[in-house]
Amino acid sequence: MGIFSRLKTLVASNVNDVISKAEKPEKMLNQLLIEMNEQLIESKKAVALAIADEKKLEREMQNQEAQAGEWERKAMLAVQAGKDDLAKEALLRKQEYDNAFGEYKKQWEAQRNSVGQLKTSLRELQNKIEEAQRKKNLLIARAKRAEAQQKIQNTISSVSGNRTAFDAFDRMAQKVDQMEAQAEASKELEDFSANSDLEKRFAELEKSDSSADILLLELKEKMKAIPEKSG
Repeated sequence: MGIFSRLKTLVASNVNDVISKAEKPEKMLNQLLIEMNEQLIESKKAVALAIADEKKLEREMQNQEAQAGEWERKAMLAVQAGKDDLAKEALLRKQEYDNAFGEYKKQWEAQRNSVGQLKTSLRELQNKIEEAQRKKNLLIARAKRAEAQQKIQNTISSVSGNRTAFDAFDRMAQKVDQMEAQAEASKELEDFSANSDLEKRFAELEKSDSSADILLLELKEKMKAIPEKSG
């Protein structure tokens, strides 16, 4: 089980180190997954070795059991031949193999349990890495969105904090207002001058000789309309 403890420590260390330097989340996540998969490969190798040890113990246990059975058969042959002393020797050898078989069986059972736990841990680790792989694109998308929002916020803060730009904008607006007012004033003066000139021309017309002739004609017409007094 130590291999997974070391893996967990290594992965946690790598995560903390990479996150603290995470300038580009996509690059960080890809590198992290590469390292996790490399460690997964090493873990699989370690589990494979543990399985091999289990198989080796199992074969040795079966061999001890077979040897015990063989010496038991020899003891029976010795009894049948009337050689009890030889049968006793065979039974002692059988006992030795029986004892060895018992020890190997304990070791094999312990190793088999350990391998079972290792396999379970390995599956859990592989599932977590596969889950991380599936989440990678989502995390990258979230990171890019957060980065874009941060850039916009920085821009807004920068512009809001730069009063010079806003002051210049306000001054330009005031200048445009002044230009429009001056243009309107110039037009008003031109219209006033035009009206004054027209009035002046009519005044001159009224003072001219033709105007006097008209006045005289109007007076004569008026006088004709007045009835003459009888003598």
